[in-house]
Amino acid sequence: MYQYDTYDQAIVDARVEEFRDQVRRRLSGEMTEDQFKPLRLMNGLYLQLHAYMLRVAIPYGTLDSRQMHLLGHIARKYDRGYGHFTTRQNIQYNWIKLEECADLLAELAQVEMHAIQTSGNCIRNISSDQYAGAAADEVADPRPWAELLRQWSTFHPEFSYLPRKFKIAVIASPEDRAAMRLHDIGIELVKQDGVLGGRVFVGGGMGRTPMTAPEINPFVRAEDLLSYVEACLRVYNRYGRRDNIYKARIKILVHEIGADEYRRQVTQEFAHVKTLGIDPPLAEFDRISAFFAPPAFETVSDDIDRSDPDFAVWLDQNVKPHKQAGYAIVNISLKPIGGIPGDASADQIDVMADLAKQYSFDELRVTHAQNIVLPHVAKRDLYAVWQRLNVAELADANLDLISDIIACPGLDYCSLANARSIPVAQKIATRFADMERQRDLGELKLKISGCINACGHHHAGHIGILGVDRKGVENYQLTFGGSGAEDVSIGKIIGPGFSEDGVVDAVEKATEVYKSLREGDERFLDTYRRVGLEPFKEAIYG
Repeated sequence: MYQYDTYDQAIVDARVEEFRDQVRRRLSGEMTEDQFKPLRLMNGLYLQLHAYMLRVAIPYGTLDSRQMHLLGHIARKYDRGYGHFTTRQNIQYNWIKLEECADLLAELAQVEMHAIQTSGNCIRNISSDQYAGAAADEVADPRPWAELLRQWSTFHPEFSYLPRKFKIAVIASPEDRAAMRLHDIGIELVKQDGVLGGRVFVGGGMGRTPMTAPEINPFVRAEDLLSYVEACLRVYNRYGRRDNIYKARIKILVHEIGADEYRRQVTQEFAHVKTLGIDPPLAEFDRISAFFAPPAFETVSDDIDRSDPDFAVWLDQNVKPHKQAGYAIVNISLKPIGGIPGDASADQIDVMADLAKQYSFDELRVTHAQNIVLPHVAKRDLYAVWQRLNVAELADANLDLISDIIACPGLDYCSLANARSIPVAQKIATRFADMERQRDLGELKLKISGCINACGHHHAGHIGILGVDRKGVENYQLTFGGSGAEDVSIGKIIGPGFSEDGVVDAVEKATEVYKSLREGDERFLDTYRRVGLEPFKEAIYG
């Protein structure tokens, strides 16, 4: 993984001290909250319902045990003993004291971490495939490109105050594990006649007006990708709506002028940007790439003892193939039955850090589905890893099942939310607690948002739930048919909303309809797409 040089470290250290002075002026009254707000947001600090929330950047979801241990330490020292992993592969702390925030950031800086640009109208954390460098189907490791984009976008003078926040994802596999086409810019690395380049998609996003990104360029040579992304941003920064926050995202621009016209303008701008020489020399890209060299894999057996039935279930559900013989990718679920999706205690964070150091070449990944990955585990060690996870209550074998719910913090924490997300997630997981029942239902991605901003990605759920306010009462709308994968689609609202308990009942009725109509190994999503909404609507509403 990438390691800071003296310039990287100096930048982060300087930002900490700059923010320390800003906090001092706010606490002394020299600065009003309105003056302070844009400054704290650019440092990832939000003012929520009950306290400040700090969002810490984990670039493309990759970190090591030292950093993971520090996240556990912060949970104990500055929060209430836990952290919340998010859909942007970051971590949030919900109970931060303003007067302690600079000290917290200083501790982060000691392990090459920060909260820079985790909020504000700027380019946010670059996200990527959580299996990068381990996936058998990737054409290249996408993380060097994500790191290059991170360095380019940090404090970019032209893109620090965009019309609206901006999100970029980079993948390198035909299987999309990062919801790439639901980003402002999505890049899929591909090879054309043996030459590496990228398919570029622009104008995706969720929120109030969900859209999937159209393809803007089928192939941009790898050496031109940075200039091409710069051109995409320049067109947006020039014409993006600054007069209307609801129409400020790039998806609205692409939709209103059309993909063809946007493509024409980007092509024109790209020709100019290429004259500026912003693409890094090959030597610099090679320097970055060297940090992502494959680990020192050993020659180990592919044999696994499956005699423990509980281990075998976890193995089949949470462990994925690795491109290196004798190794596997381990997914750690942060979705225990009745728990809070994405939350991990400080002790659990430490356990995961220790496992990474001992069994996964000192590397962890955060997924956009709010889980954790150990990317390189020898198959001979899988049982030992599972045992340790089991003791730490981290061995739920529910990856991609109905209880593997994505959920935002909702009205329990967020000042923007209209309804609670956490209790709904807990009730649904509890209703489907029986693991045999979950496995019978198969892959069923359920996602919950507490407001239209869609931080819980409900638009991309096979079943999505949106919390709304109906005359002061929490109400929940159901959407069916969404996907954030390579078969990307936006879910459709099925009808009137429900109470908290009513939406749990409606989800259960939907699964019963699916079971009665599915053919063979069809997923819920495939059955819904084949038969349409009406059978589900009739069963749910009567």
